[in-house]
Amino acid sequence: MNKKILIIEDEKPMARALELKLAHAGFEVKAVFNGEEGVELLQKETYALILLDLVMPKMDGFKVLETLKEKKIKTPVMVLTNLSQEDDEKRAKALGAKEFFIKSNTPIATIVEKVAQFLK
Repeated sequence: MNKKILIIEDEKPMARALELKLAHAGFEVKAVFNGEEGVELLQKETYALILLDLVMPKMDGFKVLETLKEKKIKTPVMVLTNLSQEDDEKRAKALGAKEFFIKSNTPIATIVEKVAQFLK
């Protein structure tokens, strides 16, 4: 069975690039463009992993992490963000994020590699 990945990312070019690279690596990938859509989807479908941006309209990534906790959705989350403050990373990890990547410092190939290692 294909491992399903949900990308919650409001920057469409970034979401598309991740979607293409991950699909090419053999994953089943779905992208949504705000936190609200992501949470709605997670209540209906099961994913092996979530790639989550923190700064988004409607519901930011921190709120998504809090909501997943409240709703006891146990899907692992990797955060992809341009927030590079240590506090942001600490907060995301405290809310359950497994990994924290700063988009501007992390090539998409590296993210795909980490996802593949994580889902092995």
